[in-house]
Amino acid sequence: METETLASRRDVLVGLVVGLTLGRPALAEGLPWVAVTKDPSCGCCEKWVAHLREAGFTVTVTEGPVNPVKARLGVPRDLASCHTAEVGGYVVEGHVPAGAIKRLLAETPKATGLAVPGMPAGSPGMEVEGMEPDTYAVILFGPEGRSPFARYRGGVPA
Repeated sequence: METETLASRRDVLVGLVVGLTLGRPALAEGLPWVAVTKDPSCGCCEKWVAHLREAGFTVTVTEGPVNPVKARLGVPRDLASCHTAEVGGYVVEGHVPAGAIKRLLAETPKATGLAVPGMPAGSPGMEVEGMEPDTYAVILFGPEGRSPFARYRGGVPA
Protein backbone atom coordinates (compact mmCIF):
# COMPACT_ATOMS: atom_id res chain seq x y z
CA MET A 1 0.00 0.00 0.00
CA GLU A 2 2.82 2.40 0.98
CA THR A 3 4.66 1.61 -2.27
CA GLU A 4 1.53 2.24 -4.35
CA THR A 5 1.04 5.65 -2.70
CA LEU A 6 4.66 6.67 -3.33
CA ALA A 7 4.47 5.56 -6.93
CA SER A 8 1.23 7.45 -7.46
CA ARG A 9 2.65 10.64 -5.95
CA ARG A 10 5.81 10.31 -8.01
CA ASP A 11 3.76 9.78 -11.18
CA VAL A 12 1.68 12.85 -10.41
CA LEU A 13 4.79 14.98 -9.79
CA VAL A 14 6.51 13.75 -12.95
CA GLY A 15 3.33 14.43 -14.90
CA LEU A 16 3.13 17.96 -13.53
CA VAL A 17 6.76 18.71 -14.34
CA VAL A 18 6.43 17.34 -17.87
CA GLY A 19 3.16 19.18 -18.38
CA LEU A 20 4.60 22.48 -17.20
CA THR A 21 7.77 22.04 -19.21
CA LEU A 22 6.03 21.11 -22.44
CA GLY A 23 2.94 23.23 -21.98
CA ARG A 24 4.64 26.47 -21.01
CA PRO A 25 5.99 27.38 -24.47
CA ALA A 26 2.68 26.50 -26.06
CA LEU A 27 0.77 28.69 -23.64
CA ALA A 28 3.03 31.68 -23.17
CA GLU A 29 5.51 31.38 -26.07
CA GLY A 30 7.96 33.15 -23.77
CA LEU A 31 6.10 36.40 -24.36
CA PRO A 32 6.13 39.23 -21.83
CA TRP A 33 2.96 40.55 -20.24
CA VAL A 34 1.10 43.32 -22.03
CA ALA A 35 -0.36 46.13 -19.88
CA VAL A 36 -3.15 47.96 -21.73
CA THR A 37 -4.75 51.25 -20.72
CA LYS A 38 -8.08 51.98 -22.39
CA ASP A 39 -11.21 54.02 -22.06
CA PRO A 40 -13.90 52.06 -20.16
CA SER A 41 -16.45 52.43 -22.94
CA CYS A 42 -14.23 51.36 -25.86
CA GLY A 43 -15.38 48.12 -27.51
CA CYS A 44 -12.71 47.96 -30.21
CA CYS A 45 -10.03 47.98 -27.50
CA GLU A 46 -11.57 44.84 -25.99
CA LYS A 47 -11.43 43.18 -29.41
CA TRP A 48 -7.75 44.15 -29.78
CA VAL A 49 -7.01 42.68 -26.33
CA ALA A 50 -8.76 39.45 -27.43
CA HIS A 51 -6.55 39.43 -30.57
CA LEU A 52 -3.42 39.65 -28.41
CA ARG A 53 -4.61 36.89 -26.09
CA GLU A 54 -5.37 34.64 -29.08
CA ALA A 55 -1.79 35.27 -30.25
CA GLY A 56 -0.42 33.98 -26.93
CA PHE A 57 0.07 37.17 -24.93
CA THR A 58 -1.05 37.52 -21.33
CA VAL A 59 -2.80 40.88 -21.09
CA THR A 60 -3.86 43.05 -18.16
CA VAL A 61 -6.28 45.91 -18.75
CA THR A 62 -6.61 49.17 -16.82
CA GLU A 63 -9.60 51.32 -17.62
CA GLY A 64 -9.26 55.05 -17.22
CA PRO A 65 -7.98 58.22 -18.85
CA VAL A 66 -5.60 57.28 -21.65
CA ASN A 67 -4.16 60.67 -22.65
CA PRO A 68 -2.01 61.09 -19.50
CA VAL A 69 -0.54 57.62 -20.16
CA LYS A 70 0.25 58.55 -23.76
CA ALA A 71 1.96 61.76 -22.61
CA ARG A 72 3.98 59.95 -19.92
CA LEU A 73 5.13 57.29 -22.39
CA GLY A 74 6.05 59.74 -25.17
CA VAL A 75 3.42 58.88 -27.77
CA PRO A 76 3.35 61.70 -30.36
CA ARG A 77 -0.13 63.18 -30.82
CA ASP A 78 -0.23 62.43 -34.53
CA LEU A 79 0.41 58.73 -33.83
CA ALA A 80 -2.25 58.47 -31.13
CA SER A 81 -5.11 56.01 -31.24
CA CYS A 82 -7.72 54.76 -28.79
CA HIS A 83 -5.59 52.65 -26.41
CA THR A 84 -2.00 52.43 -25.25
CA ALA A 85 -0.04 49.37 -24.13
CA GLU A 86 3.33 48.60 -22.60
CA VAL A 87 5.17 45.37 -23.38
CA GLY A 88 8.78 44.34 -22.95
CA GLY A 89 9.95 47.93 -22.37
CA TYR A 90 8.15 49.22 -25.47
CA VAL A 91 5.01 51.27 -26.05
CA VAL A 92 2.35 49.92 -28.39
CA GLU A 93 -0.14 52.52 -29.56
CA GLY A 94 -3.39 51.58 -31.25
CA HIS A 95 -4.41 48.56 -33.28
CA VAL A 96 -0.94 47.08 -33.85
CA PRO A 97 -1.16 43.44 -35.01
CA ALA A 98 0.28 40.83 -32.63
CA GLY A 99 2.69 39.69 -35.35
CA ALA A 100 4.29 43.13 -35.47
CA ILE A 101 4.62 43.17 -31.67
CA LYS A 102 6.29 39.74 -31.72
CA ARG A 103 8.71 40.95 -34.39
CA LEU A 104 9.49 44.07 -32.32
CA LEU A 105 10.26 41.93 -29.28
CA ALA A 106 12.45 39.57 -31.33
CA GLU A 107 14.43 42.32 -33.09
CA THR A 108 14.65 44.75 -30.11
CA PRO A 109 15.31 47.91 -32.12
CA LYS A 110 16.33 51.10 -30.34
CA ALA A 111 12.93 52.82 -30.21
CA THR A 112 10.09 53.87 -27.95
CA GLY A 113 7.62 51.56 -29.65
CA LEU A 114 5.12 50.90 -32.42
CA ALA A 115 2.00 52.76 -33.47
CA VAL A 116 -0.89 52.36 -35.84
CA PRO A 117 -2.34 55.88 -35.98
CA GLY A 118 -6.09 56.24 -36.08
CA MET A 119 -8.31 53.22 -36.35
CA PRO A 120 -7.84 51.57 -39.78
CA ALA A 121 -10.71 49.39 -40.92
CA GLY A 122 -9.85 45.71 -40.65
CA SER A 123 -6.94 46.19 -38.26
CA PRO A 124 -7.13 43.88 -35.22
CA GLY A 125 -10.15 45.01 -33.22
CA MET A 126 -11.53 47.11 -36.07
CA GLU A 127 -12.91 44.32 -38.23
CA VAL A 128 -16.28 45.16 -39.75
CA GLU A 129 -18.19 42.44 -41.56
CA GLY A 130 -18.72 43.29 -45.22
CA MET A 131 -16.14 46.11 -45.19
CA GLU A 132 -12.87 45.85 -47.11
CA PRO A 133 -9.86 46.12 -44.78
CA ASP A 134 -7.52 49.08 -45.15
CA THR A 135 -3.83 48.74 -45.92
CA TYR A 136 -1.94 50.64 -43.23
CA ALA A 137 1.55 51.21 -41.86
CA VAL A 138 2.88 50.16 -38.49
CA ILE A 139 5.27 52.94 -37.46
CA LEU A 140 8.40 52.46 -35.34
CA PHE A 141 8.91 55.65 -33.31
CA GLY A 142 11.31 57.04 -30.75
CA PRO A 143 13.60 59.95 -29.90
CA GLU A 144 15.65 59.35 -33.03
CA GLY A 145 12.67 59.64 -35.35
CA ARG A 146 10.19 57.40 -37.12
CA SER A 147 10.33 54.74 -39.75
CA PRO A 148 7.95 52.28 -41.36
CA PHE A 149 8.15 48.96 -39.49
CA ALA A 150 5.55 46.93 -41.37
CA ARG A 151 2.56 47.19 -43.69
CA TYR A 152 -0.63 45.28 -43.10
CA ARG A 153 -3.91 44.80 -44.89
CA GLY A 154 -6.37 44.03 -42.14
CA GLY A 155 -4.49 41.72 -39.76
CA VAL A 156 -2.24 40.22 -42.47
CA PRO A 157 1.19 41.51 -43.60
CA ALA A 158 0.81 43.29 -46.94
